[in-house]
Amino acid sequence: MKRNPDETNQNRTATPIEPVFDDVEDAATSGANEDIRRLRPLTVLELLTHSPQPLTLAQLALQMQVPKSTLMRLLHSMEAQGYVLHMPADRGYVTGTRSVALALNTLRGSNMRRECRAVLRALVRRLGETCNLTVPDAGRVLYVERVDTAEPLRMYVQPGTWVPMHCTASGKLFLASMSLLERQAVLAHMPLPRSSPRTITDRAALEVELDRIAKRGVGIDNEEFVRGMIAVAVPVRDHEGKLVAAIACHGPSARVSLEDLLGNVPQMRTAAELMRDVLLPREA
Repeated sequence: MKRNPDETNQNRTATPIEPVFDDVEDAATSGANEDIRRLRPLTVLELLTHSPQPLTLAQLALQMQVPKSTLMRLLHSMEAQGYVLHMPADRGYVTGTRSVALALNTLRGSNMRRECRAVLRALVRRLGETCNLTVPDAGRVLYVERVDTAEPLRMYVQPGTWVPMHCTASGKLFLASMSLLERQAVLAHMPLPRSSPRTITDRAALEVELDRIAKRGVGIDNEEFVRGMIAVAVPVRDHEGKLVAAIACHGPSARVSLEDLLGNVPQMRTAAELMRDVLLPREA
């Protein structure tokens, strides 16, 4: 018996197509999840960079909503390649030397790095001593850029180097700028090794010193990091007033006094304002 052509067309159009859409949706969801997994290393670095202190495996897993076992494998791989560093005594993870090198190399190829150096170079010409741009990095101070004095007697610290917080002008300024609760949390896990005979290694004494710095708004290193070297640091703040970096000036006590460096603070504050506009330009 011959079928009616209309009947045949009706049968054809009755084929359900919803499962096809389900498959496409499932594929898209799977692809999105895979993209998120691939971006996990960047998420780790972003969290470590923004944290004022090292982050433990448990803290990272909680913030990333990732199982500890999965994250542990990732951290082991990143540590083996130098992108993260596991601090002693299970204090947590911080960014590694390879991450810092990547960030500095990115800056080196940009106008921002040249503009930072221009601000520091002009300041060194006025003050006659070495000036640095530093940032806080998970309980440490990271040297981002520096311009050296022409004087033969000087201390050289290469950009990309970390130095302690508790005995440097920039580091103590960063600590003093934290809220009381944040500062206490950081100091509770921060070792205070002696770098020179004048290093403050007593937590109570350091708290008193940080309170003085918070009131003054200037970080001071009175031969606490390196014997014979003194330094002062002023904050670089964003447009909302939050501290994001510091400009430090240091020199040998045989050539310059702490009072001399403190007398340069007004010029350093002017340079800090210029540096803020370089690091955080306002949108047109």
